[in-house]
Amino acid sequence: SPSTSRQQNQPQGHYGLTSPISLAPPNDKDHIHTQKLIEAMKPFGVFEDQEELYQRTTVLGKLNNLVKEWISELAESKNLPPSITEHVGGKIFTFGSYRLGVHTKGSSDIDALCVAPSHVERSDFFQSFFEKLKNQEEVKNLRAIEDAYVPVIKFEFDGIEIDLVFAKLSLPTVSDDLDLRDDSCLKSLDIRCIRSLNGSRVTDEILRLVPNLENFRLTLRAVKLWAKRRGVYSNIMGFLGGVSWAMLVARICQLYPNALASTLVNKFFLIFSKWDWPKPVLLKRLEESFLNLPVWDPRVNPSDRYHVMPIITPAYPQQNSTYNVSVSTRAVMVEEFQRGLEVTDEILKGKSDWSKLFEPLNFFQKYKHYIVLTASAFTEEHHLNWIGLVESKIRVLVGNLERNEFITIAHVQPQSFPGNEDLYKQSGYVSMWFLGLVFKKAESAVKTNVDLTHGIQSFTDTVYRQASALNILKEGMKIEATYVKRKQLHYFLPAETLQKRKKQRVSDISQNNSGLQCKRSSLGESCLDGSKDRDSRTPSNSSSLNKISKLDISTAETERLILISWPNSKSQVSPTEMEATVALRTSGPPIGCTIPGYNTVCQLRTCFVQGQHKLSGTLITDPKSASPKQHYSPTSK
Repeated sequence: SPSTSRQQNQPQGHYGLTSPISLAPPNDKDHIHTQKLIEAMKPFGVFEDQEELYQRTTVLGKLNNLVKEWISELAESKNLPPSITEHVGGKIFTFGSYRLGVHTKGSSDIDALCVAPSHVERSDFFQSFFEKLKNQEEVKNLRAIEDAYVPVIKFEFDGIEIDLVFAKLSLPTVSDDLDLRDDSCLKSLDIRCIRSLNGSRVTDEILRLVPNLENFRLTLRAVKLWAKRRGVYSNIMGFLGGVSWAMLVARICQLYPNALASTLVNKFFLIFSKWDWPKPVLLKRLEESFLNLPVWDPRVNPSDRYHVMPIITPAYPQQNSTYNVSVSTRAVMVEEFQRGLEVTDEILKGKSDWSKLFEPLNFFQKYKHYIVLTASAFTEEHHLNWIGLVESKIRVLVGNLERNEFITIAHVQPQSFPGNEDLYKQSGYVSMWFLGLVFKKAESAVKTNVDLTHGIQSFTDTVYRQASALNILKEGMKIEATYVKRKQLHYFLPAETLQKRKKQRVSDISQNNSGLQCKRSSLGESCLDGSKDRDSRTPSNSSSLNKISKLDISTAETERLILISWPNSKSQVSPTEMEATVALRTSGPPIGCTIPGYNTVCQLRTCFVQGQHKLSGTLITDPKSASPKQHYSPTSK
């Protein structure tokens, strides 16, 4: 049972905080279920081995020494007194999955924080320390992202991927026994340093607030595996990231301090499938501080009132970790919580086994309507920068679509897929994302127009403007949005990706733990690891790609008329002609975004789908703007 001090951390009646819920002590059946849960997770590589743990520990030790050496050299170059130079210190802290103790096998990335004394500037970190890293033989793939929300240097150190952020303290020296949980360390810091420190401070506070670390870690491993398998693990896409899942699990551990992991997983789904969102989830009471930094508080901040699924970080300054969540992504997660509850209830009753909980979401069989979002660039380097930006903005597209009065759900699949061979030949390097759409049911037989133009155009304009502002917009960078029906997805994806499978082969999953490891893109969290290339590199029916313009796009009796039309289009289409395209897209930047050597107009297409009729697609272009010798394919104009 939790200690008295632990129970005191559970205040009563504040934003849903309640005291621990009494349960009978774990019995033999609970232990058996927990052991079966562990066995079900093992094939997915969620448990790291001692060799990997030793390698990461060694790398962090080397990096820590490198930081101290750099800070000392910098002190000498700035002519600090020898008495200070000898003791300036500096330290590496870890946070995220590694610090929480839930690192997985084959996942070699580590989130780390470089803490430096007051004489070290952020510019020093991105210049002199960057150069020092560049001169290390063990360091590969070094890159700096200074414009990110939390500026970061990314690199591989002896094969271990490191995301290193920076913060300087208002202290002349940084000792090895520095405790970042003390709020006074935030004094006189700029907002970027506070954001950098927040990762480590939140992680340590989560670990302090859970009553049993072993049960917490095992439950969190199970929940994270489930979230990745069901496609709801991605902060950047509007779902939840690692820290948010950790806080939800920590809250369940607080409520059921005596329960084992098998029970905690079931209670996790029970509590959050019935949670009264947007009531926030907190691990402790919101606290005041002498620093007067902005904290999450809807009573004070009007913008906080619009957060639909708030999960509040426990370390000062408390923030909502889920501000990216939208109405659609919350609806998808709640549906998954409800399924998780049904499955775990069956498991605990002996009617099923734990492997059923981890069955993958059959996303491409779930919806009738999809939008295929394609991002392409001519070179690999440009493509990496481009897809990082596009991926960081996809949640904007989801928000735009769900605000359409005829759309109830806009569900994005977090994983991206590479284009097939034809697309690579035509557009260079290609990545695709898929969004499933649910339209409101028709209340009558009257046909209705659903215009998606504004939402998609607004999204593409946003991406191009951001790319132009960041000076990463290059010739050949394109975004294209294509509307397709479920039966047309095989033109974009291989059969093994689309086929309906209740269970995915363990050998497919455990291969280097691919598909489970979400890594950060250049502009935020994303799933951009090489596993996506391995999982879906198989070309789809490329010989049939150009036939998409002749597809049968007839609709079911209950479906609405969907009319996607571009303003000011000079193409004339008569509904009586029964002709349509299945593509809606833009390619090229909006007015005001210039690319060196890139002089082309937007290629716009019209999508017309009429209910209760069989329509064949035909290409519609503006003859005055169409370039000569252009060929039509699903993702390239």
